Amino acid sequence: MSSKDDPDARVAPLGKLVARLPPLLMVRAFEAVGRTGSMRKAADDIGVSHTVVSHHLRNLEGWLNASLIERSPRGVSLTPEGRHFFAAVSGALNTIAAAALEIRPQTRQGALRIWCMPGLASRWLTPKLSELERHLPGVEIILRAIDRLPDFTRYEADVMIVFGERDDVPPSAQMIVRPRIFPVVSPEWAAANPVPRSLQDLLGQPLLHEESRSQWRRWLIAAGVDDPGELTGPRLWNANLCLDAALAGQGIALTFAPMATDLIRNGQLIEVLETEVTLGAYFLVAPGERWTDPILAKFRKWIEQSLSGGEPR
Repeated sequence: MSSKDDPDARVAPLGKLVARLPPLLMVRAFEAVGRTGSMRKAADDIGVSHTVVSHHLRNLEGWLNASLIERSPRGVSLTPEGRHFFAAVSGALNTIAAAALEIRPQTRQGALRIWCMPGLASRWLTPKLSELERHLPGVEIILRAIDRLPDFTRYEADVMIVFGERDDVPPSAQMIVRPRIFPVVSPEWAAANPVPRSLQDLLGQPLLHEESRSQWRRWLIAAGVDDPGELTGPRLWNANLCLDAALAGQGIALTFAPMATDLIRNGQLIEVLETEVTLGAYFLVAPGERWTDPILAKFRKWIEQSLSGGEPR
């Protein structure tokens, strides 16, 4: 038998190449850093700590005996060798993911795993689950409220709803809607305090902030305040806690139309002033090759129509 008729002989060269592969955990960490441009975002993306990602990168550079990334106070960037390796690695991983999706769909036809930012998940999506189930008959909806991106290569989720700017999300993300953002208070707070009648009236009030005070600052400038000055008020980490604090009469919170629509209609919150400010947008994030999936396509159409619906004024 000739070597070309021998299956083992044909695969031998590939076997030798596979034996020279760097550990895939290192490669996966490097691909995440190259794709996200950040150690911390890469760590969130693959579900480990940023110190683990940094450790994998150092080991990979040692294994290759080459520098792959450049670290600076503004983040990380790829070296020429890193860009070359990233192009090859990302192409290979995309090929593996596409092949897996061709084999795996039969086991996933009856389910849609959705990850969603906690505030939108609890305030808007959860009350609409029955409506979504009617739109996707026979599909099991699996919803998780979480503020990090899933690792799609490990099938943690089929799609995620995120909020941010275009530069904050992967290139394949699809924008759903750019919602209005506005200040709200509870009726109890309004009864006990002078309700602001102008933008200047907001300054010095007990403002409720998320992780930092930047969102209120950006909103005030976008609304027309030249210099908001020093802002005060507690920092409550996320939009959901800010809304809870506003509902409890603790101050003035910024919120988005989808999260506050029912609360305003039910009289639990009052919009302060009349403004037309937008900061960021809601996006659907999924692997690019998944957008043709029938279930995901129907979900995308439903959420675009639902999130773009009317809001109280």
